[in-house]
Amino acid sequence: MAMNTTVSSLTDFQFNIHLPKIEVMALNSSFSLSLPPSLRRNHSLPLHICRPFMQSSAIRRRRSLPSTCLVSDGTSFNVEAKVTVDDLSLEVKKKAMDVGPELKGTSIFLVGINSSIKIKLGKFLADVLRYYYFDSDSLVVEASGGEAAAKLYKQRDENGFRASETEVLKQLSSMGRLVVCAGNGAVQSSTNLALLRHGITLWIDLPLQMIAEEFAEDRSQHPIFDISTSGSYSEVLGQITSLYQKIKDGYVTADASISLQKLASKLGYDDFNAVTTEDMALEALKEIEKLTRVKKMIEAAAKPF
Repeated sequence: MAMNTTVSSLTDFQFNIHLPKIEVMALNSSFSLSLPPSLRRNHSLPLHICRPFMQSSAIRRRRSLPSTCLVSDGTSFNVEAKVTVDDLSLEVKKKAMDVGPELKGTSIFLVGINSSIKIKLGKFLADVLRYYYFDSDSLVVEASGGEAAAKLYKQRDENGFRASETEVLKQLSSMGRLVVCAGNGAVQSSTNLALLRHGITLWIDLPLQMIAEEFAEDRSQHPIFDISTSGSYSEVLGQITSLYQKIKDGYVTADASISLQKLASKLGYDDFNAVTTEDMALEALKEIEKLTRVKKMIEAAAKPF
C-alpha cells in the first residue's frame, strides 16, 4: 500500500522504475505525493529495481602505457605505447560502487542556477548510484498545470509560490535514496536550507555566461522562475548575474562545490565544453566520498571508550 505525503500535480507523474506508479496530485493549495513505502527515509531500495535514467556515452581517452620491446641481440628497451581506452565511464561506476554503501541511502541535493548540465549530472548520478531522480522545479510545474501556469502563480502570489517550493523540499527531504536537482528557491530561505541538511548538498558552480548562452539557444528546455527568458542574451545574462548575486550566500552553505572552471583547469581543458558529465560525476563522487569519511570519523570520535 502506498503512503501519502505532500507534493503536487494535476496529472499523474510516473517514473521509469520497476515499482508501483508514483502519483502527484493537486489538493487545493496543498501538495500530495503517493509513494511506495520503499521510498521512506532510511529504507534502502533493492539495487536491481532501477533502470538507467540515461545511457552514458563512453569517453575515449588516450593514455601512455609503458611497453617493453625485445631486439635481436636479446636486449630490451622501454617505449611509450599510445593506446585508446574507454575507461572513464567504468571509473565512475566503480567509484559509485565504492561510495554507495557508505552513503547508506542519504539523499543528494544539487543546487546552483538551473542548466542542462546540472540536470544531466543529476540523472547520471542517480543512474550510477541506483537512486531515484527528482527535479523540484518540475514538481512545482506539474502541480501548477504547466510552466506558464507556474510562472503566473508566482506573479500573482509570490509567498504562496515559495511555500509550494518549501513543501516540495520538505517531502523530498523526508525520503532516502534520491538525487534531487533543487530549484533556485531551495537556497532563498533558512527553512529550505535547513531541509537540505537532511542530505548531502553539492553546489554545481557553472560560468554564468555559459548558462545565459544555453537559454539564448533554447529557452524552453527546463523551467526557471526567477528569470524572464524572452529578452536578448545580454538581458538574460544580466538577470542571471543579478539572481546569482542575490542567492550566492545560500550556495556557499553547500557541503561541497563542483566548479566547472576548476575542473576544466584540473583536467587541462581550455574549453569548458570539453568537460563531460562523466568528468563532473566522478568529481562529485570523490567529494561525496570525502564527506562520508569525515562523517565516519566524527561518529567514531563520539563513541565512548
